[in-house]
Amino acid sequence: MKILSEEALAYHSEGRKGKIEVIATKPCLTSRDLSLAYSPGVAEPCRVIAKNEDDVYKYTAKGNLVAVISNGTAVLGLGDIGPSAGKPVMEGKGVLFKRFADIDVFDIELKSKDPKEIIKAVQMLEPTFGGINLEDIKAPECFEIEETLIETMNIPVFHDDQHGTAIISCAALKNAVEITGKELNQIKIVVNGAGASAISCCKLYVRAGVKKENIVMFDSKGCINKKRTDLNKYKLEFAVDKEFASLAEGMKGADVFVGLSVGGVVSKEMVKSMAKNAIVFAMANPDPEISYEDATSVRDDIIMATGRSDYPNQVNNVLGFPFIFRGALDVRATKINEEMKIAAVKALADLAKQKVPEMVINAYGGVDFSFGKEYIIPKPFDPRVLWHVAPAVARAAMETGVAKLKIENWEVYEEELKERLGLSKEIIRVMIHKAQKSPKRVVYPEGEEEKIIRAAHVVSDDDIARPILVGNEAKIRAMIEQLGYNQSEFTIEDPNTCDRLEDYTIEFYKKRQRKGVTLTQAKILLRDPIYYGSMMVDMGDADALISGLTTHYPNTIKPALQCVGVRPGFKVVSGLYIVVTKKEVYFFADTTVNVNPTSDELAEIAISAADAVTEFDVVPKIAMLSFSNFGSAKYPESLKVQEAVKKVRQLRPELIVDGEMQADTAVVPQILDNDFPFSNIKGGANVLIFPDLNSGNIAYKLMARIGQATVIGPVLMGMKKPIHVLQRGATVEDIVHMTAIAVVDAHKKGR
Repeated sequence: MKILSEEALAYHSEGRKGKIEVIATKPCLTSRDLSLAYSPGVAEPCRVIAKNEDDVYKYTAKGNLVAVISNGTAVLGLGDIGPSAGKPVMEGKGVLFKRFADIDVFDIELKSKDPKEIIKAVQMLEPTFGGINLEDIKAPECFEIEETLIETMNIPVFHDDQHGTAIISCAALKNAVEITGKELNQIKIVVNGAGASAISCCKLYVRAGVKKENIVMFDSKGCINKKRTDLNKYKLEFAVDKEFASLAEGMKGADVFVGLSVGGVVSKEMVKSMAKNAIVFAMANPDPEISYEDATSVRDDIIMATGRSDYPNQVNNVLGFPFIFRGALDVRATKINEEMKIAAVKALADLAKQKVPEMVINAYGGVDFSFGKEYIIPKPFDPRVLWHVAPAVARAAMETGVAKLKIENWEVYEEELKERLGLSKEIIRVMIHKAQKSPKRVVYPEGEEEKIIRAAHVVSDDDIARPILVGNEAKIRAMIEQLGYNQSEFTIEDPNTCDRLEDYTIEFYKKRQRKGVTLTQAKILLRDPIYYGSMMVDMGDADALISGLTTHYPNTIKPALQCVGVRPGFKVVSGLYIVVTKKEVYFFADTTVNVNPTSDELAEIAISAADAVTEFDVVPKIAMLSFSNFGSAKYPESLKVQEAVKKVRQLRPELIVDGEMQADTAVVPQILDNDFPFSNIKGGANVLIFPDLNSGNIAYKLMARIGQATVIGPVLMGMKKPIHVLQRGATVEDIVHMTAIAVVDAHKKGR
């Protein structure tokens, strides 16, 4: 994936600066709320904690709060850049903690290279945090800092640069060795690199069963052997008796190569010289010690892992630290010990042997994979890692006596972890990966707009779609050049110069000649980019259209209806919004088109919504909304909704649908279960069909503006071919997401 400097800087600087913010978790709207949050109400938990310090976990965020601490002396790929320059990395680490394990983070950058100063500073933070993640601190100072903090603090301390790669690569090593039919206590390992990560890897390999005398380590000065006098105590632990003149000599006959150094230091010949069924972990980033292509070109029996996502077996630290801390925090562990690390190793290794579920296959482009040479560790975006690794770590903490809390019901704990992850938020990623299976041609009539060009670059670069920009070619090319993109990425259609204009005009005239359109009018209309793009889709020169960034909703829908038309068997088009809250995802329809739909039209909207939702790998549970609950108020408006429910059931009896019902009844499972147990919707509805445009439009906009929900859409339903409308002022990210939805819609309509 190519990331331009300008894109990265814009990502970090646009809107609220940086990548993180602090959100209050309790209401702070009224004076009473503020009195509870601060004075005088705050005095009550203070008094309780003063009597029993452990109650700080009950009344504050400490139990879910981790400090990411760095002095910026060993930032991956950048070196000693200092604490300020390292801060974007630490914020990013916080994003990963939150994204993968729902752990809150404050990043703290310390302006010191003195280990004693850093130790003292971190020790004084213990009352604030439930755990400490040390990051990007250079060796050997990092060893002293971590060792001292572990000994002197009563909260978990974990240096991810040391132990993260160690845990992930050890899981991979266990499985790779098993596949080759060898044994851990028999293999010979050559390690290139002798920094914090390499030494921690070797220590963990030994604990897993590798013999220390079978590990040969190289640093920038050569083989680490007992004759050398320049070794610190950490390197000395892995000094060997035999001296190897070079890395090439050391690798002869070796079973395993582990690279934690720099790119390009291993040749094909060196890989060829290794033992049968060689295992190569070339983990230097971004360029491995030897490329995947070079290593696999000289051996058929090789098992290879890298730190890169574009090759099999990515050793990625994100498989470790979020879940290790999650398990440690949930039992209030006082430290992360060796047993907890080994438990994480075993959980990861075992998970790779399990059948991969469809949600993971979809996340990786639909390619099925199973335990073997090209799948020895779980994928970083496999959500199952959370509820496999965290419980294993928590259990090990309990068994080794470092846990202050006990988990009694592991099944309930697993469900709590799944809820923390907010699996519903994976919905857009699912659509992106579905789109990447077979990118389609998407036309953007507003092709002269900077946001559209930026989004087109992203969807092209990420292989989501084949973008077609419609507009003045000279203006578009000038903007592409100004943004620094490659002109060859883009297909441009200028209605004033393109060869197909006459064909589109004639075809459009045939569609509209008995509906008041003359040939002269058709020629004028087809120079409009939206009409031109719509005809491209209608005549098969594009697969989908996205517009609306700078125009009103009807300005896109009218040309689309005139050029493309409604889906066979349907009478109306309608709009669907995806509304993602903190823990759930809902689908709202119709929110954009039909002012006061009839019962027949409501039924059609519900069926369209159900079909659209299914494409997101979600089972639709449809609530037909009203101000009435199941006949409690008999008015024409509620009776219309009742009738619509009957028609949906007649047309599509397999769908889960019920109503009429009030909005809170639909989304609060307890209300349905307790007051209306006869309903076939269990666990709350996820598709909400509004009785008119007033209610639907108001609801989604309130959710977006004051409900703190992420709103994606609208998805235009009921069209013969994919036409989708952006919200005015949509972000580049919104456009990318809508493009993925349009591509998946094109797949569905193609079927």
